[in-house]
Amino acid sequence: MSKGRGRKRVAGRDLSVRVKTARGRKASSTRWLKRQLNDPYVAAAQREGYKSRAAYKLLELDDRFGFLTPGARIVDLGAAPGGWTQVVVQKCHGPTVAIDLLEMDEIPGADFIQGDFLDDDMPDRIKAALGGPADIVLSDMAPSLTGHANTDHLRTMALVEAAYAFAIEILAPGGTFVAKVFQGGTEGQLLADMKRRFTKVRHAKPPASRAESAEIYVVATGFRDPDA
Repeated sequence: MSKGRGRKRVAGRDLSVRVKTARGRKASSTRWLKRQLNDPYVAAAQREGYKSRAAYKLLELDDRFGFLTPGARIVDLGAAPGGWTQVVVQKCHGPTVAIDLLEMDEIPGADFIQGDFLDDDMPDRIKAALGGPADIVLSDMAPSLTGHANTDHLRTMALVEAAYAFAIEILAPGGTFVAKVFQGGTEGQLLADMKRRFTKVRHAKPPASRAESAEIYVVATGFRDPDA
């Protein structure tokens, strides 16, 4: 489904759908519904069979940085509903493990583990399923948001730090870590450690990420032993 590196994936729409405010529906719900109905990425996901519009964020990040390589062993943290898992299965055709606390429909080509990636036995379970260490660890996870910017940033960074600690435990040399953060980027201490352990660490906001959203992504490539 990739349409070539750097090419814009989803065309804009000339018409917008108006949504009437139904009795008993909150104004915020009406705004959300209108946004969904007029979102070209939502329409494209439905048309192309992706489980969520988030699939295009990963596709666009890969268009820019080119980390989804054929045969790569991949872990998708917080995978449900499965949009990112679909993309890596289609592009890489390698061993893929999706993890989430929530149930997720089966995606051919991927193993799904319902559980907490922080469980003590999870790294060994994943390496067994992959047949070795991971080449790529992906995290599109986000905590429940409060609407308070500072609180949401702290919660998001705590989740990113947990995903990062997990990633460096299971990544193979040369591996890649991709995670959602908030604008403001990765916190200084974590960013400094990433730069010690990875050849390149970059931040990006893919076009599929809504303009009003504070989310951006950190893409760290070339995992290495800093003491080697």
